Amino acid sequence: MRHAMRGRKLGRTSSHREALFRNQLQSLVIKERIVTTLPKAKELRPIAERVITRGKHGTVHDRRWVLRWVLNRDLVKKVFDEIAPRFTERAGGYLRIVKLGPRQGDGAEMAVLELVERESAAPAETTPKDSGKAPKKKDEPKKEAKKPARTKEDKAAAPREHKQKEGGQKTRTPRKAG
Repeated sequence: MRHAMRGRKLGRTSSHREALFRNQLQSLVIKERIVTTLPKAKELRPIAERVITRGKHGTVHDRRWVLRWVLNRDLVKKVFDEIAPRFTERAGGYLRIVKLGPRQGDGAEMAVLELVERESAAPAETTPKDSGKAPKKKDEPKKEAKKPARTKEDKAAAPREHKQKEGGQKTRTPRKAG
């Protein structure tokens, strides 16, 4: 029996599990938001919160401790210089888990693990309905006018045409008789 045994095994050996969490933690530091399965997100959150708490302290020992989990020195610098200062006023709870629902292929429950105060989270752009005018974007190609939908009568009246093959003629499919 597993009385008082904390943590999920996730069907992996301990070394594989540790490598998984290191890789996910590095992705989280880079992108500040990752999509993963719910059990992995629930296991990663305490590790990531400890890393951010160590980043708030900023001692040499804390940098070395974070370097054990985040193996890239540039990412350790990002934790201490960019991420941790955002949470100086917050006592904890630096990450949120948002459930996404089951994955299409195997039905695994998916979730988003993201920083509560993300820098890359831009405010939602206003739509033309909200502001009256759409924001102008440079170098955006003009959209072609949408063709009107064909009705059943139009489809029945005209024979179907296929794309022209290279060096050949257009082919037609004859209408069904009867």
